[in-house]
Amino acid sequence: MLAVDGGTPVRTTPFPKRALFGDQERAAAMALFDHAVESGNPIGYNGAEETAYEQEFASWHGGGMADLVNSGTSALYVALGGLELAPAGEVVIPPITDPGGVMPVALHNLVPVPADAAPGTFNAGVDQIADVITPHTRAIVVAHIAGEPADMDPILELAASRDLPVVEDCAQAHGARYHGKLVGTMGVVAAYSTMSGKHHATGPQGGVVYTQDEDLGWRCRRFSDRGKPFGLEGRSNVRAGLNLNGNDLAATVGRVQLAKLESIIAGRRRVAARIARGLADCDGLDIGHEPEGAESVYWFLRIAVAEGAFSLSKVEIAAAVSAEGIPVNPTYRHLPAEAEWFRERKVFPPSDYPWGLPDYAGDRDAVYPCDNAVTAVESHFILSIHESWSDADVDDAVAALRKVADAYRA
Repeated sequence: MLAVDGGTPVRTTPFPKRALFGDQERAAAMALFDHAVESGNPIGYNGAEETAYEQEFASWHGGGMADLVNSGTSALYVALGGLELAPAGEVVIPPITDPGGVMPVALHNLVPVPADAAPGTFNAGVDQIADVITPHTRAIVVAHIAGEPADMDPILELAASRDLPVVEDCAQAHGARYHGKLVGTMGVVAAYSTMSGKHHATGPQGGVVYTQDEDLGWRCRRFSDRGKPFGLEGRSNVRAGLNLNGNDLAATVGRVQLAKLESIIAGRRRVAARIARGLADCDGLDIGHEPEGAESVYWFLRIAVAEGAFSLSKVEIAAAVSAEGIPVNPTYRHLPAEAEWFRERKVFPPSDYPWGLPDYAGDRDAVYPCDNAVTAVESHFILSIHESWSDADVDDAVAALRKVADAYRA
């Protein structure tokens, strides 16, 4: 009997906590505090620890420049600021993403234009991006949602043909690869979130701006710290900007975390692969489709529910799995086009800027239904996995999924 009907759940004990931070992070932070106490100098920013973390982050990606900032939202804001895009234009944005992956566009007085998802995925596809490019498009933001790389080669080809920069949002995809290339190294600049829920963290909140373009890297660094003339001689602050700095304490934690990232990624891939094998012959349930050449890092795992396969809805299937003691979320419906702030244009109230900017020549009344994205979120539920799951934990999740599928298969 299913647990949702009063039977015994597959899992009666809690799943293990992730335990992202441990003794190594504590020791590193305490050593930094000890030095501050002994020296009398406060813990600051742009110091040795922050510089070391940024160098190690860039080296992990094969070189380039990295700038530690205070959040993933700030990282995207800085990346766009470094590009110095002319306002009153448009930026193509992902169909499904956190608000922090979209709001920075509007805060630069650029109109965010959602591209639909490639069928069966949570990421934008090249055809869908092409559909919303106009003469007013200034850039394309591509997110790798759930740690699954977008299908980048055709997107990059399209962008090059239109002379448009591609910004990669890697908030959920630290270390993911596409045809062997690390995400974040394919566009002109990338934004990462390093808050405590991500693959590796610099503390409760944090973010990194990364680029292989040195000139762009310096522009981003200046913009993230009130236009200070980094990389320039004999200048005052060269442009307006906010104080979005990271700090040496965050960097100290981040350095320990970065050294663990490979093992974190390996652990998540182990869990995802075992679940995929466990569902290989389970009609109606499967893990989400990924593009050819993708090496995902699974910030969460999409479970696809085949249309017509079950006598209950996807939400009811997810609820039954949850009742078996498995950590699932029935939906991931984070569509910018559906957000209240987006629909009501609440960016610079009481104005409706950037849509209402006098110089904006695009379609002020355009709507973006993102049908593929809606279909994708309504045909998947989310399994919350992490690298600390044991094989026995994975087997319980698979057993619960199969138990529910067998009970409700049409």
